[in-house]
Amino acid sequence: MLTYSAPDGIQYTVEVAVPAASNAVVYFRHPDGSHVRLDRYNWYICNGPEARSVTSRLDPKLVEQSLDQQTLARLFRRSMPVWRPDPVANVWRSAASHVGRN
Repeated sequence: MLTYSAPDGIQYTVEVAVPAASNAVVYFRHPDGSHVRLDRYNWYICNGPEARSVTSRLDPKLVEQSLDQQTLARLFRRSMPVWRPDPVANVWRSAASHVGRN
C-alpha cells in the first residue's frame, strides 16, 4: 500500500483507479475515512507507448509502482477535493431533480 505524507503531516493512502490509455486517477484518501470530503485526487498522465494506442489500458499496479515521493508531492500540490460544496447554496430543489425524473 502506497502512502504520502502531506506537508501538514497527514498520512494519505494513495490509490490508483480508472485507468485509460494515457491517464489514471490518483486518489489521496484521508486517514479519517468517515467521509469523502477530505479526500483529494489528481490525474496521472503517462507518456509511454500505451498512450499511443486507444485500445490499451494502463495497469493500475504498474502506475502505483512508478509513483515515487517526488511525483506524489507534485500530484498532491495540484490535487483537487473529491467533494465540493454546492455552488448554489440554500436553493430549493424538488425531489424529482435529485432522482432524474420530470
